[in-house]
Amino acid sequence: MRDDLVRLGSDYGGWWVPAADVKPDVVAYCAGAGEDITFDLALHVAGCRVTTFDPTPRAIAHVEAVAPSDDRFRFLPVGWWSQKDTLRFYAPRDPAHVSHSALNLQATQDYFEAPVNTVAALMRELGDTRIDLIKMDIEGAEYEVIDSLLRDGPLPRTLCVEFDQPQPLRRTFEAVARLRAAGYDLVKMEGWNYTFARQNGNVPLLSFEGFP
Repeated sequence: MRDDLVRLGSDYGGWWVPAADVKPDVVAYCAGAGEDITFDLALHVAGCRVTTFDPTPRAIAHVEAVAPSDDRFRFLPVGWWSQKDTLRFYAPRDPAHVSHSALNLQATQDYFEAPVNTVAALMRELGDTRIDLIKMDIEGAEYEVIDSLLRDGPLPRTLCVEFDQPQPLRRTFEAVARLRAAGYDLVKMEGWNYTFARQNGNVPLLSFEGFP
């Protein structure tokens, strides 16, 4: 197990990442703000250049209320997907919850529509030449986005993915296998939050023992 991981953010919204990616000039893209961007803000405090994405109306209001005002933090009300499109985002069953799903994971009727795009296209639009760290908590769309990253890039050093439920367990196994084949090591699991790091030759792989 790696001993260079640090946890940033709240108990609810935090993630484990390599300490080497918590420093000035690291470029971080964080998809899925909800009403907790403590991870994004911790990266910003460390000097990273952070861009946060979420098309959900309540998330937009939350980010606008707490976002830093300097040019190292940007926010775009756009969702991530495998192509440019406009999608329906379906509400959670519990109206107290904020996260909406383009896959309608909770089989509800209410929705809003919002633009989506690939990470590669958004990176070009924003004028970034690289992304060092990606975090995504995007309510089931992570499989589409992983396929897009593996097809079109970018491939960051650190990739944090929440595999939202309910989804077939086999689908998660297959996504992890594809990432491993692309050179990523699974270095931390916290519930369904998985942290992957590009291989450096000396990082042990996590086994699937204890897989949620």
